Amino acid sequence: MFILGIDPGIGVTGYSILDEDVSGRLFFHRSGDVRTDPKAPFSQRLKKIFDALLEVIETEQPSAVAVEDTFMAKNVKSALKLGQARGAALLAAASRDLSVFEYSPTEVKMAVVGYGGASKAQVQQMVGHLLTLSKPLTSEHQADATAVAICHAHSSRFQRRIDLSKKAVQR
Repeated sequence: MFILGIDPGIGVTGYSILDEDVSGRLFFHRSGDVRTDPKAPFSQRLKKIFDALLEVIETEQPSAVAVEDTFMAKNVKSALKLGQARGAALLAAASRDLSVFEYSPTEVKMAVVGYGGASKAQVQQMVGHLLTLSKPLTSEHQADATAVAICHAHSSRFQRRIDLSKKAVQR
């Protein structure tokens, strides 16, 4: 199962593809950044994010998309722009009828580091450790997107166990 993790941002949107085998082991497939020109019209920046993520979806054929949820920002204008970048990512996934799962930054940090207040450096380090990468991801956006995908893999594995337990009890 391929999982596409997305760390949305209007300036830089990070993405990552993880492969989960039947035993639940995760393998890093690839990651990248979608960078937009700050001088471009805002609508064109959103279109670039949408188009780039759609290309990743069409190329990699993920079975699920995990997106980091918006955090509370001190600057309302920045929060609105971030929300619109998230919307472009959600629309790209929905346009291909993919299941979309959203996780808060705290949930992602808990799943990867074990502490909801972890720093970006701690997340980057643990992503590299959990996936036994030969070198750490240098882009914090790619590391965050990979962490979101790891969070989804852990959450969906846990949900499958709950579903199996419910079926066993119903018999």
